[in-house]
Amino acid sequence: MAEVHVLAILYAKEGKEGELRSDLTVVTESSRNEDGSIRYELFADENDRRRFVIVEHWRDAAAQERHHNLSGHIRAFHENGDRNVERRELVCFMSRVT
Repeated sequence: MAEVHVLAILYAKEGKEGELRSDLTVVTESSRNEDGSIRYELFADENDRRRFVIVEHWRDAAAQERHHNLSGHIRAFHENGDRNVERRELVCFMSRVT
C-alpha cells in the first residue's frame, strides 16, 4: 500500500485564532500517537495569524481513514473545534511523485 500525504489549511474566525490554535494542538499531539502516523505537524502562517497549515504523512490509506473516521479527537474537533473555523481553504490528498 502507498503512503498518504495530506495538506490541510484552515482559516480561523476573527478573534478565534488562539482557540483554534489550542484545538489544533490537541488534534496534532493526539494524531502523532496514532498507529500509522509517520508525520503530523501544525504550522501557523507568519503573514496571517488566522491561517493554520497541517501536514500529515500516513503509512497507508487505511491508517489515514481510521484517523479521520474513527479517532475520538477528530470527532471531538468536528463537534466542538469547528466553531472556530471560518473556512477550510484547502484539503489535499497527495502521493509522492519522486
